Amino acid sequence: EDTLSLHDALPIYLRRLIMNIDQFFSLFLKELESQPTLWHYYKFHTDPGSLEFRKAYFCQRLQYIADNITKKDSITWDIGCGYGTTALFLALNGYKVHGTTLEFYFKEIPARVAYWSQFGDVSGFTFGYEDLFDESEGKGEFDYIIVQDTLHHLEPLDQALQIIRKHLKPEGQLVSIEENGSNIIQSLKLYKQRGNKRIIEFYDERLKKTILLGNENIRSLSKWSAALKKNGLSLNEKSVNYVRAYPPFLFNKYGYQEAIRKEQALWKSNSIAKEYFFFGVNFTASKS
Repeated sequence: EDTLSLHDALPIYLRRLIMNIDQFFSLFLKELESQPTLWHYYKFHTDPGSLEFRKAYFCQRLQYIADNITKKDSITWDIGCGYGTTALFLALNGYKVHGTTLEFYFKEIPARVAYWSQFGDVSGFTFGYEDLFDESEGKGEFDYIIVQDTLHHLEPLDQALQIIRKHLKPEGQLVSIEENGSNIIQSLKLYKQRGNKRIIEFYDERLKKTILLGNENIRSLSKWSAALKKNGLSLNEKSVNYVRAYPPFLFNKYGYQEAIRKEQALWKSNSIAKEYFFFGVNFTASKS
């Protein structure tokens, strides 16, 4: 079987994960088989021909988080944790993670906690229905803050980044998983979808308040870097990683492992492909 063992590719000290990414993904697929309500978000079962393509994106991004959250006695805040997938993976590996989420995601989390409890201790994962902007009085309590598919939703962005900075410990790290705002195809797609209306608002019935929301307000890496710098955070240049350029048929042609190898080589050698044709960009930032 032509699959990439992400676990084998890890440095030795990271191979001590209680549950590696391959194991987690296999159990995740089984969970989804019995949870069709999650299929609209996790599309692994909707198009079998794209499974390897979607798996690569999911696993590479989770790998990036595993590579950057390594301090075992750390405390992590997962802002916009969604259905809690990343937080559950980290909790299974002995980390303490608090997830903050809104909207329809929240009600699905308890069932997911019950499922994953079969495979390990997930007591390190706590979660709440919370608005980031209600947490403005940071105490420097987190070693890591994750913003996965979330940073482009936070508005006002400057205020959000200042709150994040306040909650990070002096040596803490922001770990960001984002769409690449320079990607030509995705930018055109989003413009057709929402026009230039990059910020919207909605009324949250649970919190009884109006909340601003970035309307898929994705940005280029250079714009993220400038926004971070403006708010007392510094992008770690060596941490930058681009993912997803090949379409599904090339994953089927080359195979999972080879397609990933070719993509990773491409962005490191071709600045135009990296800037305009890769879908995702990952990076970390620290306090300036």
